[in-house]
Amino acid sequence: MLAFALRRVLTLLPLLLLVSVVFFAMLRLGRGDPALDYLRLSQVPPTEAALALARQQLGLDRSLPVQYLSWLADAARLDFGTSWATRRPVLEDILQALPATLQLAGAAMALVLLLGLPLGLLAALHRDRWPDHLTRALAFLGVSLPNFWLGFLLVLLFSVQLGWLPAMGREGPASLILPAIATATVSLCVTLRLMRASVLGVLGERHLVFARARGLPERGVVARHVLPNALIPPLTTLGLHLGELLGGAMVVEMVFAWPGLGRYALLAIGNRDFPALQGFVLAMTTIFVLCNLLVDLAYAWLDPRIRLAARAA
Repeated sequence: MLAFALRRVLTLLPLLLLVSVVFFAMLRLGRGDPALDYLRLSQVPPTEAALALARQQLGLDRSLPVQYLSWLADAARLDFGTSWATRRPVLEDILQALPATLQLAGAAMALVLLLGLPLGLLAALHRDRWPDHLTRALAFLGVSLPNFWLGFLLVLLFSVQLGWLPAMGREGPASLILPAIATATVSLCVTLRLMRASVLGVLGERHLVFARARGLPERGVVARHVLPNALIPPLTTLGLHLGELLGGAMVVEMVFAWPGLGRYALLAIGNRDFPALQGFVLAMTTIFVLCNLLVDLAYAWLDPRIRLAARAA
């Protein structure tokens, strides 16, 4: 498992490098003048002298490869520059906003695991009966609702009309409930349907007949033979789901005024704050690939065939 993890880590480094190159080029080759954006956020009149001085200070008078290598050398030392809007180090801003985003994504992922997997198992074990029909209908409805629109509906119902939960902010555990539900709904419904299909596939396998023939109770058959095999496809997609949760949290954070990285990134997009955007993309890519690494290790631990293949390689 250690060798398997090391090989996965070595494949992640080129991915981070590629993402940084592509995003750096997209920002620099896009429309507009970064020096003009810098002066606008600095509230400095954009005179010719001020623009020339800004280009020199920002290194924009150098070639793109030199600019990128300079930024990469600083990023290797965890120096992502200073935000043009907040006038603080980008790393400081990211570390300040990251806990809120991780809290929201973690709560949403907990809902996905605690509700999506059991409901998918329940639907498969009661195929073509009312629990199956009800969960499939709810899953279809949940997948069809955009998370930001669901967020507005939740605020309207539970905050405006009923007054049970706060509408925005990060004041305590109660303020986490509505944004977590809005963020998790789509991934929860997809996980439910995938878990149902996976369990149905395992229930049709022949080894369950022999397990029941040995006298195992139905609960033992489900716990020892159905679940370990049925969990592999849902766990394989958890990395993608986490990316969806982090990406979906960007819009949800704006709806609920949640002070996380998504809100920080959207404000940086509106301000054309290049250092903040570059730091955000690199941070999110790192988190995303690390979560995919954990998922790879999880289903390698669940499936002995993957461990054997890793040892043979």
